[in-house]
Amino acid sequence: MSDFLDDLNESQRRAVEYIDGPSLVIAGAGSGKTRVLTYKIAYLLTQGYSPWEIMALTFTNKAAKEMKERIIGLVGEEARFLRMGTFHSVFSHILRRDAERLGYEPNFTIYDETDSRSLCKSLVKELNLDDKVYRATEVHNRISWAKNRLIGPAEYGLHHELVQRDESTKMPQMGLLYNLYQERCRKSNAMDFDDLLFNTYLLFKNNKDVQEKYANGFRFFLVDEYQDTNYAQQQIILQLASAHKHVCVVGDDAQSIYGFRGANIDNILDFQQQYGGAQLFKLERNYRSTKRIVEAANSLIHKNERQIHKDVYSQNDDGDNLSLSQLSSDREEAMYVCKDIRRKMREHGLKFSDFAILYRTNAQSRPFEDQMLKDGTPYRVYGGTSFYQRKEIKDIVAYLRLVANPNDEEAFKRIINYPARGIGDVTINKLLKAAQDDNVGVWEVVSNIDSQRYAKDFNKGVAGKVRGFCQLIGSFIDKLPTSDAYELGKEMIEKSGISKELYASAEPEFLSRQENMEEFLSSMHDFVSDAREEGEAVGLLDFLHEVALLSDRDKEEDSPQVTLMTIHSAKGLEFPCVYIVGMEENIFPSSQCTDSRRKLEEERRLLYVAITRAERYCVLTYSKTRFRYGRQEFFAPSRFLRDIDRKLINMDSGVGYSRQPAFFQHRVTESLRPVKSTTSEPTHGEKTTKSAAGYSVGDMVQHMRFGIGKILELIGEGDSLKAIVEFQNAGTKKLLMKYAQLNKV
Repeated sequence: MSDFLDDLNESQRRAVEYIDGPSLVIAGAGSGKTRVLTYKIAYLLTQGYSPWEIMALTFTNKAAKEMKERIIGLVGEEARFLRMGTFHSVFSHILRRDAERLGYEPNFTIYDETDSRSLCKSLVKELNLDDKVYRATEVHNRISWAKNRLIGPAEYGLHHELVQRDESTKMPQMGLLYNLYQERCRKSNAMDFDDLLFNTYLLFKNNKDVQEKYANGFRFFLVDEYQDTNYAQQQIILQLASAHKHVCVVGDDAQSIYGFRGANIDNILDFQQQYGGAQLFKLERNYRSTKRIVEAANSLIHKNERQIHKDVYSQNDDGDNLSLSQLSSDREEAMYVCKDIRRKMREHGLKFSDFAILYRTNAQSRPFEDQMLKDGTPYRVYGGTSFYQRKEIKDIVAYLRLVANPNDEEAFKRIINYPARGIGDVTINKLLKAAQDDNVGVWEVVSNIDSQRYAKDFNKGVAGKVRGFCQLIGSFIDKLPTSDAYELGKEMIEKSGISKELYASAEPEFLSRQENMEEFLSSMHDFVSDAREEGEAVGLLDFLHEVALLSDRDKEEDSPQVTLMTIHSAKGLEFPCVYIVGMEENIFPSSQCTDSRRKLEEERRLLYVAITRAERYCVLTYSKTRFRYGRQEFFAPSRFLRDIDRKLINMDSGVGYSRQPAFFQHRVTESLRPVKSTTSEPTHGEKTTKSAAGYSVGDMVQHMRFGIGKILELIGEGDSLKAIVEFQNAGTKKLLMKYAQLNKV
């Protein structure tokens, strides 16, 4: 009846057939983790277990549904009665049956994140707290953090570290807010997502009969992706498995990358200590990748101190070494990757959907999106929003559009009260109606708010706020003829209050918005620098024209597309060819993760995940320079590149560097201190002092953004002298020598 086990390899079969006690299955990348979990449940059904006696917990409903369908295919329709689902969905059913034990009605509502933040916002307002300090998002995040560590409102105020943190961040009323939040939820007969775990734990802790009912009613528990569980999830599993310890957890400590969400790698590392006599099974054969990709990933992850050691191997072809490319700038990096994608398509018969570009942060998608739009390369941003569709970018562009065209009504509506300046919807609608009644643009009304025609419709306070907005935009309009797009855009972001708004918090979502804003400024700087060097216009209108072309593209969702995504989004996916870009110190690893070994080891695991997404080709790239925070910054290569066995990396000589970079020549002892980037002041707008006599046709030159190239022709003289340069990745450029940032190689 269990002939289907013949489909498994020896290691997988051993893990499946052990059902006599607790077991930990460490599943290396591409080793068939889902198959083992699926077959183990099917095997249990052939060994006398009823479907309703098995509980399998996953992290997505999709995973649970797919596994159940596979099990039905193995053992038949009885598998439909399995209790499978996410932690939250399974425990919400348990809570509905016994809600009264916790003081709730069975028909309790489940608050989503929007509901929770709205309640936090209301409480902050009721307590007359500063909503710029007590941001609803941050308040909810702290409550969520506490619940996932099973710290209730009563214990919160006794937790010295939490109280200290709240006081140091000027949020001493967090304990009170948490208490009021829980009271309000209870009065509303509502639980938030974190309560589904927290209250399940309390239900079992305070009601032994309920705990025993479920611990004995379910004879076997299985948990997928155990390395991603938090403290609350781990404790509930302990409660449920206490009676018979028939529990199997499956995961890979080397792929634990969600510490910032509360996942605790100690859960999987310490499993055998928590469950005495637990059996350890290792799935070490990688079915996904070539031998060299697997060996390179192994050489990297073995540098981590805390891990369950395993030797992942592949019986696939040897394959190619990893490729490492050093580029002059993030701009050339994008050009190189796009060019290499098309080369691999020609030479290896691949299609666009066979490629993925992985990056550490969302903001890094911008240069790749820009280049793909220019090249006509189809792409999709997986699990995220295209750069020019992100809220903060659309807000900034709306400011730019209004300055370029004050009668742009859509831009006006978007930003007249962003950042908040006390101009509400009633006022905005009155301004728009006045413009419609007089058949004029809305800017005409705003500019004449104090005139006899409009003064009667707006009180002095409102008129003053509208006047202030008008003066702000007017000051930018006055600078249109004399400022380039970057200078004006930078000033607008600062003086409008957008920069202050985005830098008001260190929450992860604000950090992402900050990075996007800085990346947008970088795009403006690139535009001005390119246009100036090529003798083109550098004004705001010219920049907006380019942005409009970039952001308005026809999408063919069903056609093959290159996938762009953060590495966190890539977990569980695989592609024939993967590009891991931005391999620079303080980018990957992130500068926020180099102050502790625990964080640094999670960053290394993140790179391990990235490398093991690749089936046949894995390309690493890094840039020597990036324009950030208003200046050109020089970056050192990521320390992680030294962790990969150098015999398994080829330095791509096609980018002008035929030898391995200096950091490959010797091992450097890893330091937990960040490696500081060196910076130079902006070179934007400066004229070169080099004479034409310093260059000749045939000279090899290096450009800060375009990389290595060869001068094909010199045209003109004096200030009009231009060089036609053929760059290896950027193509042919005609550069005005008085602005061109060229150096002989």
